[in-house]
Parts: sequence; C-alpha cells; structure tokens
Amino acid sequence: MAGCLMADEEFSERDRAMLEFERLRWRYAGAKDSAILEQFGMTRTRYSQVLNQLLDRPDAMAYDAVTVKRLRRLRDQRRAVRSTARITSGR
Repeated sequence: MAGCLMADEEFSERDRAMLEFERLRWRYAGAKDSAILEQFGMTRTRYSQVLNQLLDRPDAMAYDAVTVKRLRRLRDQRRAVRSTARITSGR
C-alpha cells in the first residue's frame, strides 16, 4: 500500500528535515503552506499525513523527543476536539 511505513524503513534525511522544519514557528499559515510546498514538494494535507505517520515511529522519538512529544500532544488535542464536536452534534 503506497504511503504506509514498513517496519524496516530507515529514518531518512526527509524525516529529519520534517522534524527540524516543525521546530520553526510560523506567524501565518499561508507562509508555512508555501514553505512545505517549496521544501518538500507536498501539499499541506499530504505533508500532515506523512508527518503524522512519522510521529508514531520510535526513531523519530529518538531523534527529537521534545518536538515529537509536542506534535503528538497537539495531534491528540485536535482529535479530542473533533471527537467532542461529533458527540455534541449527534453524529
């Protein structure tokens, strides 16, 4: 299946670059979107998919635990908000 991570997949230079990119702070979302496209050749949506897979990898945690924990926490908060919104809307 395309895009799935295999257990033996190496921690790549792109993986490192993505975690280093996530250390940056962006004042405007559009600026980050443009930088993602320029630096990684991906849309924001695809970048988010790849990043979320990366966050679940032990080698990402070993490389930059502080950034990975922060991004996991933010991801979990977004999921909780969506889950709560579904419950309150009756879906």
